[in-house]
Amino acid sequence: MSGGFYVDSAAVLAREFYERPVVEVARGLLGMLLVHGRVAGRIVEVEAYTGERDAAAHAAAGLTNRTRVLYGPPGHAYVYLIYGMYECLNLVAEPAGSPGCVLIRALEPVAGLAAMRERRGVAKLESLASGPGKLTIAMGIGRGHNGADVTQGRLTVRRPVDWVEPEIGVSPRIGIRKAADWELRFFVKGSRFVSAVR
Repeated sequence: MSGGFYVDSAAVLAREFYERPVVEVARGLLGMLLVHGRVAGRIVEVEAYTGERDAAAHAAAGLTNRTRVLYGPPGHAYVYLIYGMYECLNLVAEPAGSPGCVLIRALEPVAGLAAMRERRGVAKLESLASGPGKLTIAMGIGRGHNGADVTQGRLTVRRPVDWVEPEIGVSPRIGIRKAADWELRFFVKGSRFVSAVR
């Protein structure tokens, strides 16, 4: 099956998918397709950030110009820069006013592999999108997509026609200092495309 057909046959997730509690959304995203134009990857690793009471979340600072997207309607992209060089993609969850979000940490590339390899400058399939900064480069996603509605347009999340509920692994989130013991990282067990295994 060609990657293009595989993606084109997949239904875009509706806004209702994102209106649920953020942990449910995070777990539900595993196995779904992140699509940007003709490039796509299956989501294999995510982290949930639960809002203002989560010290590791950007929303812990409350409503600011930076976090405004998090407080808006669910089903939008929240993209920000870390370490002055890497952009990270989050998907806003929960009803408007409740700033939960899901960080997309790793993808299994399924379509547009040539474009991914060119953008990343690496050939190994497992290395193309095995981390939040890697996947945004591979997918051509940047801060210009901050606030994008992922229920329509070129940047979407879709349910593949062959989707089956994956076996989910759980661990603490990675690379944070606050609330570092919260087990809010979810990944597809056995996937060789996750960023790290604990």
